[in-house]
Amino acid sequence: MLHHTVIQRWGADIVSGALPAGHRIGTDDAALLLGVSRTVVREAVRVLESMGLLTVRQRLGITVAPAERWNTLDPNVSRWRLAGPDAAQHLRDLTELRAVNEPLAARRAASCASSEQIVALTTAVIGMASAARSGDETGYVLHDANFHRLLLVSSGNPLLVDLGGLVGEAVVSPAARRLNTLCTPTEMIALHANAVAAIRSGDSLAAEYAARAILTAHPPLPDSGHQLPAQARPTLLVTA
Repeated sequence: MLHHTVIQRWGADIVSGALPAGHRIGTDDAALLLGVSRTVVREAVRVLESMGLLTVRQRLGITVAPAERWNTLDPNVSRWRLAGPDAAQHLRDLTELRAVNEPLAARRAASCASSEQIVALTTAVIGMASAARSGDETGYVLHDANFHRLLLVSSGNPLLVDLGGLVGEAVVSPAARRLNTLCTPTEMIALHANAVAAIRSGDSLAAEYAARAILTAHPPLPDSGHQLPAQARPTLLVTA
């Protein structure tokens, strides 16, 4: 869809600073520049306005909003930030959010997760193990992201459930994958399996501890202001 392409382009440009706060966008000029209709531009603007990235005012037109107005809990905004120059800071913010909420979700899941949800969590861990054995890094990360989304869903708390998309974007982002080099997949899979076992047994404290162990197994993030390594990528170790 054309308006989706415009959304992705402008969203990334706004979050990266290529379109700075206060920059004004004319509908006609934008349609001509992008080779789309004014209707497509208006549809894209409505979506980006809902994310807090643009404002639309009479006589002022379309204006890029300052960062403090962005909906930082929107998975799209998070994905654009993780691909931008402040990826390290955003990862740090997300890690703090996850450190508080995922252990809580695991503790709640131990008492309220359905049998179907426990099966889904188990399936995600099995998927991680299978991908690791075949050297499928992308598959491994996707199963990992699904595990954390399911963990939040299994909490039964709708506010925690709403964080699922945000956490998923954090797990699969190239920025996070460049840093995830401390634990081998074998070690990380075992930590995830421990969390599922605790949830299945109804042990709330063990589930909370296991979820916290997953997060603390990751390497420390760079200090504020430091750039993430541009080239280093983890090697997915193949295990028997």
